[in-house]
Amino acid sequence: MKPSNELFDLIKSLTKSEKRFFKLHSALQSGEKNYLRIFDAIDRQKEYNEEAIKNQFAKETFIRHFPSEKNHLYKLVLKALRAYHAESSISGVLKQHINNIEILYAKALFTEADKMLQRAKKLARVHERFYYWFELLGLEKMLIEEAYQTGDFTSDLKALIAEEEKVMERLQNLAAYNVLYAKINYVFRSGGYVRTDEEHLIVEEISEHPLIKGKNTALSNRASTICHYTQGFCHWAKRDWATSYSKFARAKEILDKHPLLKKDLPKRYVRTLYYLIQCEIELGDHGHVLEHIATLRKLPSEPGFGDLDIKLLVFCYSYLSELRLYDRAGRFQEAVKLEEPIVQGMARLGDKLPKEFELEFYFLLSTVNFGAGNVNKALQWLNRVLNDPEPNLRQDIFTYARLFNLVVHYELGNYELLEYIVRSTQRFLNKRHRAYGVEAALIEHIKKLARTRSGSVKHELFTSLRAKLDELMKDPNEGTVQKYFDILAWVSARQEGIAYAEVIGKAAALHARSMQATRD
Repeated sequence: MKPSNELFDLIKSLTKSEKRFFKLHSALQSGEKNYLRIFDAIDRQKEYNEEAIKNQFAKETFIRHFPSEKNHLYKLVLKALRAYHAESSISGVLKQHINNIEILYAKALFTEADKMLQRAKKLARVHERFYYWFELLGLEKMLIEEAYQTGDFTSDLKALIAEEEKVMERLQNLAAYNVLYAKINYVFRSGGYVRTDEEHLIVEEISEHPLIKGKNTALSNRASTICHYTQGFCHWAKRDWATSYSKFARAKEILDKHPLLKKDLPKRYVRTLYYLIQCEIELGDHGHVLEHIATLRKLPSEPGFGDLDIKLLVFCYSYLSELRLYDRAGRFQEAVKLEEPIVQGMARLGDKLPKEFELEFYFLLSTVNFGAGNVNKALQWLNRVLNDPEPNLRQDIFTYARLFNLVVHYELGNYELLEYIVRSTQRFLNKRHRAYGVEAALIEHIKKLARTRSGSVKHELFTSLRAKLDELMKDPNEGTVQKYFDILAWVSARQEGIAYAEVIGKAAALHARSMQATRD
């Protein structure tokens, strides 16, 4: 059986200050500290090699029961991390308060326990941590019962019960919003944009839910952020970018007005800002995108945004946004300059980089290199997607990567290979029931284009493909392909005999002038 990497991964995730705290924390313990020697040995390794550690300590008695030593060390590291981060989050602070109240209660120090409970309740109320608030109310009822036994009847039990009902109502309200968000998040995580009838049905069901459709249905600021965030996704699914933008903007506004909530919900804030940027890109309002990307990149310096998972999100969202902006605007040379810092950042993150982001980076690096004329480089990045074994996540990217693969190989002149790729693509789409009109039209014409060498016939085929696509694009579901690769621009470039980047650039400039005229 392959040795577990869990201890190695935990140790490698520690910051310098966390390691130092662990060593200081361990110094307070008595007895032999063989676990510190194991800690240092693992910390020195770049890749986990259990046999090397066993050989290093071959003469030591403790190595005979190495699995239990590893388990002991794992628990000690977590214990030290709990102590180190005990006050770094409101959740940690409230847990400490609850533990302290229970200890004071067990020692019959009821007055002291009540004082701490009232402070904890205030924190839970201000931060809208309803679960902890509800737990604290349970402790408060126990303290009231003790007070009754001593003849103290000053506490208002009816008021406490009313408060408990109020907290329960808010807790249930928040839980209901979390369920709705989880449902719509599933749709976007599995397929990106909404295209199938089943996906539209899920979104429509959520859109029509009383908590989403009604007014003033959120009973807390925390719930309100989820409400507007989910509404933003619902309108995104309907391609209503303007309304989607307004909903995400409202969620950001609530968090900005409540700094404690913003600090407590850093991921929601980062994702809200990211989707605001995506709406601006979809709307063609590119003027503010770089400004908001700069705001996104500054977040790790703010309180509550310094953890590794937040830094990871900021890296991925900011660079994906910048790549997508340049891709849509036809600024491909600027986009390819981002390749080196992106590759370096992905290497630093290693296996901490979620698969979804990895796929998005590969695909966007492929499309921007294609736009810059680096077709062989585009194919290299595209193959990273096509050769990935992921079976379920982001099937939209896998689908459009297959279609884009046809275009790339056509541009490279791999006509004989295209015969095989076309058949493979058809099998892939049929198996996944994703053969929409655009896919079918592209496959049909690419197959014919690969078989002819006549310039006039090719021009006729591109003209036919353009007419077919123009008709198909009237259906918003069919137009989704444009969000991944501008197939219309590629066909137009081939028709007119000009560069793909030139067609994209002209369209982006025209849209920018139109936006400016609207604002003026």
